[in-house]
Amino acid sequence: MLALALGGFGIGLTEFVIAGLLPQVSRGLHVSTAAAGWLISGYALTVAVGAIAVTAATASLPQKPVLVGLVALFVVGNLLSALAPGYGVMLLGRIVAALCHGSFFGIGSLVARRLVPPERASRAVSLMFTGLTVANVLGVPFGALVGERWGWRATFWAITAIGAVALIAIAALIPAWAGGRGGRADLRTQVRAFRSTQVWLTLTATALGYGGMFGAFSYLAYTFTRVAGFSPTDVAWLLVVYGTGLVVGNIAGGRGADHNRDVTLLVSLAGLATTLTLFGVLASSRPASVILVFLLGVFGFATVPGMITRVTDAAGGVPLAASANVSASNVGNAVGAWAGGLVISAGFGYAAPLFVGAGIVGVGVGVMGVAVWGVRVGGGESGVGAGAGEAVGGGGVVGRRGL
Repeated sequence: MLALALGGFGIGLTEFVIAGLLPQVSRGLHVSTAAAGWLISGYALTVAVGAIAVTAATASLPQKPVLVGLVALFVVGNLLSALAPGYGVMLLGRIVAALCHGSFFGIGSLVARRLVPPERASRAVSLMFTGLTVANVLGVPFGALVGERWGWRATFWAITAIGAVALIAIAALIPAWAGGRGGRADLRTQVRAFRSTQVWLTLTATALGYGGMFGAFSYLAYTFTRVAGFSPTDVAWLLVVYGTGLVVGNIAGGRGADHNRDVTLLVSLAGLATTLTLFGVLASSRPASVILVFLLGVFGFATVPGMITRVTDAAGGVPLAASANVSASNVGNAVGAWAGGLVISAGFGYAAPLFVGAGIVGVGVGVMGVAVWGVRVGGGESGVGAGAGEAVGGGGVVGRRGL
């Protein structure tokens, strides 16, 4: 589990660290700020597409070797970024690194579930995602600190080293049986899993939850400085407060989902919509902003473990569903940020994305409510599809071997 978390930490650093390095990269590669921004946008778009494409291409293979290969791809991508003689190679490195992102978390979540008893599945997923949430807290300051002291290339060398350690740890510590036997869920079988209404409802709720949160988060620096009156230097520690909320929400969401998954998801989404609304109303208050940005992280990430286990159970445990969940979150991020930018451009002010985010998440609450209602009307547990036990953990037998 710690090996998976270390891989998630490295991948999270790659995603977030670039935000603090853009000015240096722009100067070092002699490109405009807008062009440098594609190192972020190109990464996100590749994650959205690559999560499904890579998982589909490796559908019939045992998952441990696939995980090792994905982390190797991550190492190569960051090595390209560290060595890049120009912008084109740098962008290529970002794309190569992004190809592993969605599939790693999608496939890794299934491997994590096999390492524990079935009743601890969501907590196992949350532990793997702890690496990502910690990277969210440390990513930007880590990149800025290393970049200022030794140059931006040193940051990518450091991430390459972290990736190499994660590669060795995953290869050495994850048992082969936890990666499945391969050939049990070919591409046609995985695609058939998407006939489930519960799969699509859960993916939609994921996209709406992420879209609302990151639609607001994308403009928080402006909200803090232009509305609450914080200084630009305060933004860094405020984002650490938000990141701390992500870590807390991830852990609490995993525990809650193992106790009652659907209730946890509904409460988390409703809490997120309420927090965004209150944040919009109280954005001019500094004390309220500090409290609410922490709650934004808590409720925003409390949905992650439950959403992944729900969608994979509804799809019968196929890896493509877990990776599709990562893609859905990235699509939500892009749409949410676009919607937030629209209301700012329309002159509604820098608190407006918070209200837009609340509305988007509110729709997500409704979608999740429909999904839960469908389960109760149809009978059975939340989103558990036929064959889920076999595909995910061998009906619990495989999972218990991880004790």
